[in-house]
Amino acid sequence: MTLVCTPEIAIPEAELIETFVRASGPGGQNVNKLSTAVQLRFDVRRSSSLPNAVAIRLMRLAGRRLTDDGVLVLVAQRFRTQERNRADARERLAALVAEAAVPPTPRRATRPTLASKKRRLEEKTKRGATKRLRGAPMD
Repeated sequence: MTLVCTPEIAIPEAELIETFVRASGPGGQNVNKLSTAVQLRFDVRRSSSLPNAVAIRLMRLAGRRLTDDGVLVLVAQRFRTQERNRADARERLAALVAEAAVPPTPRRATRPTLASKKRRLEEKTKRGATKRLRGAPMD
């Protein structure tokens, strides 16, 4: 079974490592007995299922969730059941990969219009006049 992120990108089950830990938060007495939180690990650097450009963008998007070894760690403990937390972690991973799969639009250099230049200079003149009035009175 694979985790489908986009029509072109699917992560095989073998590349995902799930560990179950005790969750904080809601759960009543079960919170001390059951390991319902899910820690999903995905090695972004060594993944063969991600194109290189997508992996680089994913590592930038992951932020603090990425370890020094290039492993993305997602912790899901929002729900009280293990199954729902597993599904939540997988959905979040798929959403992150889908977001990384979209290439950024390149910036096109534009020049300021003549009207915007005039507005800027008029504003600078007004601001300078205001500041001049704040100074010490001249004789």
